[in-house]
Amino acid sequence: MKSVAIFCGANTGNNPLYAETAAELGRVLATQQVRAVYGAGKVGLMGVMANAALQAGGEVWGVIPFFLRKKEVCHEELTKLFVVDSMHERKIKMAQLSDAVIVLPGGYGTLDEAFEMLTLAQLGQGTHPIGFLNVNNFFGPLLDQLEQMQAEGFLKPAHRKLAMFADNIPELLNKLEHYEVPPTEGKWIKL
Repeated sequence: MKSVAIFCGANTGNNPLYAETAAELGRVLATQQVRAVYGAGKVGLMGVMANAALQAGGEVWGVIPFFLRKKEVCHEELTKLFVVDSMHERKIKMAQLSDAVIVLPGGYGTLDEAFEMLTLAQLGQGTHPIGFLNVNNFFGPLLDQLEQMQAEGFLKPAHRKLAMFADNIPELLNKLEHYEVPPTEGKWIKL
């Protein structure tokens, strides 16, 4: 794994643990020489992670739409910056530049990015391992929702397994490293 897309909040949240974990992730990726690819923001968990990775000597690539760069939330001191036309193009570019996905706490945009990657994987159109870093049980309710979706017949068991969860960075990185793409037949995964 040489490059990881990080989806996370443009805010730091109410608990300092979220920012501490984002910084730790940035440092760990830099130490392991794994490139961080993210939304190029200088604010929130995005900025915290990027700054920590850069300060630790890591490589950080950002992808941002023109309209957000104009609002002056762009981190201009990244290793590489890609400016695209839309949020949709941002997700495509981040997927192209990465080998795996890590999801940290965030809001609508974070979940949108994560679920697009999960949907592509479900349809056999993406091979990225997708891991949620369950800081402070932030994603506990989401995990419960995924289990409910499976129990009610809206999500096949193999598709449910596409979203991996871990409570700490080493455990999540281990899961991402050992991920095996499920066999596919057409657009659906064999059960």
